[in-house]
Order: sequence, then C-alpha cells, then structure tokens
Amino acid sequence: MNFGLTEEQQMIVDTVRSFVEKEIYPHEDVVERTGEVPKEIAAEIKRKCLDLGFYASNFPEEVGGPGLSHLEFALVERELGRGSMALTHFFGRPQNILMACNGEQREKYLLPAVRGERMDALAMTEPDAGSDVRGMKCNAVRDGGDWVVNGTKHFISGADHADFFIVFIATGVDETHHGPKKRITCFLVDRGHPGFTVRKGYDSVSHRGYKNCVLEFDNCRLPDAQVLGAVDGGFAVMNEWLYATRITVATMCVGRARRVFDYALSYAAERQQFGQPIGKFQGIGFQLADMITEIDAADHLTLASAWRLDQGLPANREIASAKLYASEMLARVTDAALQVHGGMGLMADLPLERFWRDARVERIWDGTSEIQRHIIARELLRPLGA
Repeated sequence: MNFGLTEEQQMIVDTVRSFVEKEIYPHEDVVERTGEVPKEIAAEIKRKCLDLGFYASNFPEEVGGPGLSHLEFALVERELGRGSMALTHFFGRPQNILMACNGEQREKYLLPAVRGERMDALAMTEPDAGSDVRGMKCNAVRDGGDWVVNGTKHFISGADHADFFIVFIATGVDETHHGPKKRITCFLVDRGHPGFTVRKGYDSVSHRGYKNCVLEFDNCRLPDAQVLGAVDGGFAVMNEWLYATRITVATMCVGRARRVFDYALSYAAERQQFGQPIGKFQGIGFQLADMITEIDAADHLTLASAWRLDQGLPANREIASAKLYASEMLARVTDAALQVHGGMGLMADLPLERFWRDARVERIWDGTSEIQRHIIARELLRPLGA
C-alpha cells in the first residue's frame, strides 16, 4: 500500500476542498440559523458540482460517472466532511445500489440520477426495526400481478429532496431452526405514487438543515417492474452495494475532525494566558497531540479499507473498524476542541458547538458503534469456528 497520493489524487483533494471552502462555508450560517437550505443555493451548488465534473463521483464511467476508485471517492468524501452536510448533499452522490438497475430501470432511475436530473433517498429504518433489518414490519403482499405495500419507514435522510426512493420491504417469512426469518425485497418507489406519502420527520440536534422524513405506505400497489434486483433478494443487493457506505461516514468524520482541529490549533497558538499562548501549557499541548494522533490514525484506517476494496480484498471488518474508530474519534476531538476554547466553545458565535452536536449522530447512523463491534468480533471468530 502506497501512503502517498498521486498527482491526480492530490488534485482531487485540492479541488474538492477549494469547492467546500468557497461554495459551502459561506452558506453554513444561514442553514444553521434557519434549519433550511434555500432552493437557489441548493441549485447553485448542484450546478457547480456538475460543471466541475464531480457529480455522482461514486459511479463508473460506463454510466456517465467520473469513474473514481474507492480510495479516490473516499478522498472526495473526506473533504466534503469539512462542510455542512445539508449543503454538501447537493454535491450529489446517488446511492450506488442503483447500479443494480436493469432494463428500463436504468433509463428511468440510474442514468437520470447520475446526470443530476433526479435525486434518490434510501429507506430501510423503521420505528421498531433499526439495526434489526429482519425485524421490519413494512411489508408487501402479492395481489394479482402487483405488490400491495403497507407500513412505515422513518429517519429517511434526504427524503425531502428525493424524486424517488430505494425502499427495503419484507415480502415473506421463512421458518428456520432459529425461528421465523423474513425475506426482504428492494423496491423503487416514485414520489407521488398512489398510496405513498412522504411527511416531515423529527427535529434533530445534529446536522441542521439535513432533514429526515417519514414514509408511509397505505395499500400502495407496485408492479414487478419496480423491484430492484430479485424478489426476496434484498439482502444480496444490500450486501453487494451498501456496506461500503460506512466508509463514507468514516471519511466525513475525518474531514470534519481536521476542520475542528484547525480551530483548536489556531486558538491554542493565539490565545494568551499568564503571558504566553495556552498551547504551551502541557494541559492544552498534550490534548492537541492526542487529537492529531487520533485523526491521523482514523484517516489511515479509513483509506486502508477503501484501498482493500480497490484490490478486491475482503474489507468488511476493516470498514467496520474504520466507521467505529472514526466516529468515536470525532466525538473525542470535538469535545477536546470545545474544551480548549473554554466557555466560548459553547457559544453560537463559533461553529464548535455545532460540530459537537453534529458529531453525536455519527456513532448511530449507518450502523451503531455496537453493531460495528459485533461485525468486527464476528469476522474475527468465524474463521475459528466460533
């Protein structure tokens, strides 16, 4: 593994970081204050990203994407992590599970998503089934040539802007020696489809302006043409395309931690107490040392997991480790940076209290820290027959 970036990879980092600093930072205050992204700002970010050639940067050239490697896409996400998630959402990274589209689905969903003409949202979580995907109650029953769907999804990120939804739904039950085991199918559902409603979700303290919504299905009829992948093949589609999304969380945590650290480092060098910069006091200097060490460790762990995917190597444990460590590292770094700033760190005049709040959700979504530890332990024990 080469720890240095190629000239092209460094160009990707510099380009995206410049974009975030010029096109995202200036709008963060209004989003934080209002909890909304003005439509004209969202459209402007999207247009500039398309002009830059980075829209749908997680898609291959064969479908119109830039064709970045997993490592290169991780670098993109790391730099986007520095900015407000509500705003970087419009930089445009459709769910790569859309690569499972076949036939007419490609023209209706995949290609328009890559071109920025339609936006998607992924729907899996339910009020009574978060990490327990098999426990979902939203179900689809055969009726003639259609599926009739009933149930609810919640915590659906980006649903307020989505034109269509990638929804995982229970389509049957198998009796096993471990008890009933639900079969899962993935469906493509258009906004405005009869029997399907998108409504406002909950107010979150993390990532203001990046909304979550509730999806409700009331005898919603869907034809087989809306099935993504195979009937009862939802887990196969999920395992092939979705597990790498945990790298995105890890990389964005690293990017945000570096921005937070920059604030702490500058303040420690400038703030004077007892006739010298506070960074010279061991209590502050050692915190800075610990912060950068943890950030670098998370960075290398994350990029290494992306590199393994590019090499075709197993990476499930490594990705879980990256997501676990990076998200928990961000919590420690934001808390330490706030402490370095003292009372001012909690004031809305500085963005540190925002970073502190935003950090909390990273240990929950895309698999909680507990789920990541379970994955890591399982991957370690399975080869030993345990």
